[in-house]
Amino acid sequence: MKQYIVDAFTDRLFHGNQAAVCVLDEWLTEELMMNIAKENNFSETAFTVKNGDNYDLRWFTPGGEINLCGHATLATSYVLFNYYEKDADELTFHTMSGDLFIHRQQDEIVMDFPAYKLNEVPVTEQMAKAMGAKPVKAYIDRDLLLVYEDEKMIREMKPDFEEVILLEGEGVGVTAPGKEYDCVSRFFTPKDKINEDPVTGSAHCMIAPYWAERLGKKEIHAYQASERGGSLECKVQGDRVVISGKAVLYSVGELFVN
Repeated sequence: MKQYIVDAFTDRLFHGNQAAVCVLDEWLTEELMMNIAKENNFSETAFTVKNGDNYDLRWFTPGGEINLCGHATLATSYVLFNYYEKDADELTFHTMSGDLFIHRQQDEIVMDFPAYKLNEVPVTEQMAKAMGAKPVKAYIDRDLLLVYEDEKMIREMKPDFEEVILLEGEGVGVTAPGKEYDCVSRFFTPKDKINEDPVTGSAHCMIAPYWAERLGKKEIHAYQASERGGSLECKVQGDRVVISGKAVLYSVGELFVN
């Protein structure tokens, strides 16, 4: 079985966010998909199976299956467009989060995702203890989003991951206004066995709507300030977020798992 490793939300190797992509003829067992994800130990391994004219898509972290992943969707789209659907300009994925609509736009891949809700919650001392700094606002949906006012604070943040696990949400995003970008963020997912995710499309389904509302603009130029780093172009359209980015192939390998 072939496996592709792709750096997403970047056009340079060793930047952006790595994802492994397995294009299957039929579904593997969940146990096997989990074992492959654990063996890879990336923030995400994507598995996709053709279903009629479209594709079914699932995402696994080393800690379990999740319901939405942006960078692995970008990586999967890159693989399909370049190796399986060379004449196609559009893809539709059937997922746990509904249908995701993808199209090529010159050298970028454009993805249409559902927006997360901004359910405001009180700022707590546990948030400050876990992140090392008290946020000014907090919001919850699948993930917890903590808002700060200092970009430097985001870039230099050193969370206590044992305390982060005690916070609400699948993952914890932190964000602040940027100097060169509309916003800067980082995203921490110790519950999924990955302390920090380098560049996170799904988190921007919450980050982009926040900044769109706050800045009074629909298009958000975002940067995720992890060690690898990556930029995302986000457009908020009602209850959808359109996220575009580039990707680059790192490797193609053969898995001996049958």
